Amino acid sequence: MSATSSKRPLRIGLVGYGFMGRAHSNAYKRVNDFFDLEYRPVLEAVCGRDRARAAVFADQWGFASVETNWKVLVERADIDVVDIASPNDTHAEIAAAAAASGKTIFCEKPLGRNLREAEHMVEAVERAGVRNMAWYNYRRVPAITLAKRLVDEGRLGRIFHYRSTFLQDWTISADLPQGGQALWRLDSSVAGSGVTGDLLAHCIDTAQWLAGPIGSVSAMTETFIKERRHQQTGKLEPVSIDDASAFLARFESGALGTFEATRYARGHKALYRLEINGENGSIAWDLEDLHRLQYFAHGNEGALRGWRSIHMTAGDHPYMQHWWVPGLQIGYEHTFVHQVADFLAGLSCPGAAAVPTFREALATERVVDAVLRSAETGRWQDCAARRYTSAD
Repeated sequence: MSATSSKRPLRIGLVGYGFMGRAHSNAYKRVNDFFDLEYRPVLEAVCGRDRARAAVFADQWGFASVETNWKVLVERADIDVVDIASPNDTHAEIAAAAAASGKTIFCEKPLGRNLREAEHMVEAVERAGVRNMAWYNYRRVPAITLAKRLVDEGRLGRIFHYRSTFLQDWTISADLPQGGQALWRLDSSVAGSGVTGDLLAHCIDTAQWLAGPIGSVSAMTETFIKERRHQQTGKLEPVSIDDASAFLARFESGALGTFEATRYARGHKALYRLEINGENGSIAWDLEDLHRLQYFAHGNEGALRGWRSIHMTAGDHPYMQHWWVPGLQIGYEHTFVHQVADFLAGLSCPGAAAVPTFREALATERVVDAVLRSAETGRWQDCAARRYTSAD
């Protein structure tokens, strides 16, 4: 019997076969090649509304079967995990049904289109007592994981500032339509919000993981192109998502934060940067150079003082002992492998959970909600002020 066949199977049912479906599928296929784990993901079924396209995806990635109705998928006895990688307007309903069926649930960020949907999702998984995880993969970049370790060890001391940006340029053209299969992120009825719930959600999750809870925000948003043709109706319709979003933040610790995201930064495809300034040091990271962590230690005085660039390829760096030899770097896709590996490792440890759970991801949804409310009202908003119940 091979080592692979001796592992305990975890049968995956994937909803959605787009960009995130590919990233997740790659992680499931690669994780046991590099991590010694008790469990082995089995690609049991992929679900999509277009059977022909789903079948092509299933054949390419090795899924055993195809469904076109997610309600059938979540009821299947041969599915252990329902992985939601479909557009945002489907997340809440699928998660609730999967929880009621006793499935483990993975869900792409954001949890829902709004705070109400996200809270209902948390209630559903906690009521059912099922394992759950949100795909905030940037936590698994080795440099960011090391940054977390440095903060937790007190290397930075008291944190004063956190700043983060996520810049893209793909929606600048006024000829770009909204809605439909490829452009649903420009349709608020499907996406919920624009860059706030898409790009800034990543920035917020990482910030709160590294620097603690955000207490209040003051925000502004802008929609630069007010009308776009909708792919499904063919009509010129108002654009109701935010093209750009920026906010000031006060962390509960007393630290100050600045956050910005836009899809109108010409020349940038996915420029995600963060920097933390503390009493005893600073750290900085850039997605375009993701294998490096910049670190400044205040105690390094004298003629050689300055920032240090740490090349994240050594065996004592987070996750790197599972990959290549020192000097050879990894990329974006590996962050998803790391997240699957952490989840599978947690299955072997009673009471352990791969973070962020839905409950932890809800903290990001609260900040997103406060940012949008602040932009609408022009006032500071408390991130914990609004609550919904299952009756809402």
